[in-house]
Amino acid sequence: MASIRFRLNGVATEVDTDPDRPLLDVLREHFGVTGAHFGCGSGECGACRVIVGDHAVTACDTPLWSVTDKNVTTLEGLGRPEHPHPLQRAFIAEQAMQCGYCVSGIIMSAAALLMQNPDPSEADVRAALDRNLCRCGSHNRMVRAILAAAQETAQRTAQQTVSP
Repeated sequence: MASIRFRLNGVATEVDTDPDRPLLDVLREHFGVTGAHFGCGSGECGACRVIVGDHAVTACDTPLWSVTDKNVTTLEGLGRPEHPHPLQRAFIAEQAMQCGYCVSGIIMSAAALLMQNPDPSEADVRAALDRNLCRCGSHNRMVRAILAAAQETAQRTAQQTVSP
């Protein structure tokens, strides 16, 4: 057992557990954060993606020790029902989900993309989603939603720059 410290959705936290445990298990079992889903267990499907720093990672195969003193953001940390993240609003507006199992991982991949590239092309979005599997065939709506969220964010940034 070891004590591992990290920031979870902006809040400093610490957990005493096996440092080799998968981050996904710790998020779900110790903190009750269930937005990241268990899919394949080997980092292939993307259902468990979270953001560590500004990179999307698969939490099912990320050992807890590797997030020591880092920022971990889950779907729950992106927005709240009363103030959703632009990606969450866009996914709802585009009806970019069917069963919803893959959506949190895809939104987290998209959020990491927008952190690194606030004005992505459609090809950039598709490349960022390449490692996320969706069985429902909603990818085209998801790509439209991500591009809409990027545009909304750019417009907000431009308005804030112009406003005194």
